[in-house]
Amino acid sequence: MSPRRIPGPVLALTPGDLRDETAADFRRHALDAVEAGLDSILVREPEMSDRATLELARALRELLGAKGWLGIHDRVHLATAAGADGVHLGFRSLAIHATRAIVADDVAIGYSAHAHDEPAAWSGADYLVFGPVYATPSKHGILEPVGIAGLLAAVRATSIPIWALGGIDAARVPAVQQSGCRGIAARGALLGAHDARAAWLEFAPSAR
Repeated sequence: MSPRRIPGPVLALTPGDLRDETAADFRRHALDAVEAGLDSILVREPEMSDRATLELARALRELLGAKGWLGIHDRVHLATAAGADGVHLGFRSLAIHATRAIVADDVAIGYSAHAHDEPAAWSGADYLVFGPVYATPSKHGILEPVGIAGLLAAVRATSIPIWALGGIDAARVPAVQQSGCRGIAARGALLGAHDARAAWLEFAPSAR
């Protein structure tokens, strides 16, 4: 059995607002960041069809190559067809144990964790994305930022490796890393940026 692979130190989420007709333009956008060194991408595009999501995931798999890491959010049934290294779940998704019964044993399972969760919700996950650490527009009025103290508490509460998420730009990376988290996840600061290559080159030196 091949070991399960988890993301690299920096996990880039796709923008979240792609449509079927804009995915091709995004592939070119992502290529700039991958060529500059980005090696871990999580596809999270709720508005896209399954067919377009699979096409995008396969294209990103090719861009990342065998050494890169690719994950798909929520759409467990696409993981094998896309050649994904992981599937990522949230509170509306299939349960972790149900997902494990579906995907290949070498596919990692990630989970979006929050401060109010019971740790039992994370049981069986191979990695966690925890946040929001700082205020972020996508969670405004939905989840309050937990700050470094909240992140530190989460890291201490579980042995599952954590990627911190939420409002993290290059300037905030050093403070986040002091929590002992395994890595940093970002959306707007990386693949959501106008110039993905420039964003990666600014972000990467402080995050690795």
